[in-house]
Amino acid sequence: MRALILSFLLLCFSFLVQAQEFITLWPEGRMPNSKGLKLQDSIANERIFQVGTPGMYAFFPSQSENKGSAVVICPGGGYERLAYVISGTQLAKWFNTIGVSAFVLNYRLPNSPDLEVRETGPLQDVQRAIKLIRSNASKWAIDPQKIGVQGSSAGGHLAALSSVSEKDVSSIGDYLDHVSGRPNFSILVSPVIDLGVYAHAGSRKNLLGESPSKLLIGRYSPHLLVGPSTPPSFIVHAFNDHSVSVNNSLLFYKALVDNKVQSSLHVFPQGGHAIALRNNPGSTEKWTQLCEAWMTEMGFKTGPSSGK
Repeated sequence: MRALILSFLLLCFSFLVQAQEFITLWPEGRMPNSKGLKLQDSIANERIFQVGTPGMYAFFPSQSENKGSAVVICPGGGYERLAYVISGTQLAKWFNTIGVSAFVLNYRLPNSPDLEVRETGPLQDVQRAIKLIRSNASKWAIDPQKIGVQGSSAGGHLAALSSVSEKDVSSIGDYLDHVSGRPNFSILVSPVIDLGVYAHAGSRKNLLGESPSKLLIGRYSPHLLVGPSTPPSFIVHAFNDHSVSVNNSLLFYKALVDNKVQSSLHVFPQGGHAIALRNNPGSTEKWTQLCEAWMTEMGFKTGPSSGK
C-alpha cells in the first residue's frame, strides 16, 4: 500500500514539475453533458484512460521570450485514451522554447460512463478551454486573437473539429457564454479527418459508436464543414502512415483551398503515424522548424502580447 501511495505521489509530482498550473474547465456541479457521476482519473503507461476532472495543464514561456500566442494541445489516442506525454507535454515544452504558451487538454473521452451524449464531450471541453484562455489573455500576456489548437491523430480530429464548428456546445449560462470558443489557427499532425471512406475505424467507433448514421458521420467529418471563416491550418502527414491515411489531410487541405483559407500542407515520405516531436526520419525531422516559420509568417508568433 505504501508503495502504491508513493507511486501516486511521484506521478502527481511529475505533473507539477512539468506544468505550472492545472486549470479545471467547469465550475463544480455545472459541467454540461454529465450524469453527475464522480469519476477518478485512470492513468497507466503514460496514457490517461478515464478523465475524472476535465482541465488543462498550463505551460508558460519566460516573460522575456513570450511571443503573445497560445496553443491548446489535444493529445491523441484514438478517442480511447490520451497519450498525454508523447502528444502532449513534450509538445508543450517545445512550444515554450519558441515563446508560445501551451495548454495540454485533459478532455473527456467518449467512452466515459458519465457522458449523456458521447460524441459531444470532447468538443465541449476544447471550446471551454479556448474560452478560458481568451478570457484570461491579459493576465497570461496572450493576444486573444492568437490562440490556436494543436492535435495529433484523433487529437488532430478534435482540433480540426473545433476549427470548423459553427455551434457553441460549451455554453452553461455563465460569464464565458459571450467569449468565442473558436481558435485562430490549427496545427494538425497526422490528423483523423474523414469518418467515412478514409476513417480510422477505431477513432470512429470510439467517438460515434458501433454503427453511426451517415448524418452523424457527416457532422463529425471536419472537411465537410470547412467554410470561408475557418481559421488557417498547418498540416503535416507522412506518406507511409498505415494507421491514418494521408487522404485525411488531403481532404481537409482541399476543402481549405476551395474556401480560400490560406493554409499549409506538408506530406513527408517517411514518419509513420502520429509524427513525433523529434527523431524522425529524413526530411520529416524538419516539421517543427516549418511549423515555427509558418506561425511567424502568418502573424501568430510575432512579438509580445497586446495585452501586456
